Amino acid sequence: MVTKQDADLSRADSLAREIFSDVANKWAFLIIETLGERTLRFSELRNEVAGISHKMLTQNLRMLERNGLVEREVHPTVPPRVEYTLTEPGQGLRATVDSMCGWTQRFIEDIETARHRFDGRY
Repeated sequence: MVTKQDADLSRADSLAREIFSDVANKWAFLIIETLGERTLRFSELRNEVAGISHKMLTQNLRMLERNGLVEREVHPTVPPRVEYTLTEPGQGLRATVDSMCGWTQRFIEDIETARHRFDGRY
């Protein structure tokens, strides 16, 4: 049973903070965004998430599966065909990821300007 303490992001030992730490990384966000409402094979995901290594994709897919955000289906073929799909909670997180992507696009020029101003001071 999940307690109020488990859901408290301000507590260092909370389950919520552990989950947040798991999913709040660039690779997880990019995997979630790439999957969208599609089902993709491992190789398709790797080809579409530019710059991700085999190891990082594997680690992040396992973490997302462990947290119930991605479903992994193995088809009994030779070689085995493995497909990944977002679950309902994964789709819920995708809405947040989509918002963050929109935010980035909206404010990228402002952020770039702020970085140049900051870097010029130090």
